[in-house]
Amino acid sequence: MRDINEIMPKIDNMKWGALTNRPPTKGRIREMDRIFPDNGKWHTVFEHDDLISIDGKHVRRKSPDKWT
Repeated sequence: MRDINEIMPKIDNMKWGALTNRPPTKGRIREMDRIFPDNGKWHTVFEHDDLISIDGKHVRRKSPDKWT
């Protein structure tokens, strides 16, 4: 499988880019600003009901009430 940075265009002065399966909200963009470094690379972010996949790494989404 090819890296997304080989496929997506290079944009001058870009902090980071994200290919998502859902339109991002302002809150999600602020969250991605904290997660991604300012290196001009593209990232894949796929959101599902109980799972988020960021660059092929899966993160389970749970409510804080269920943390034990």
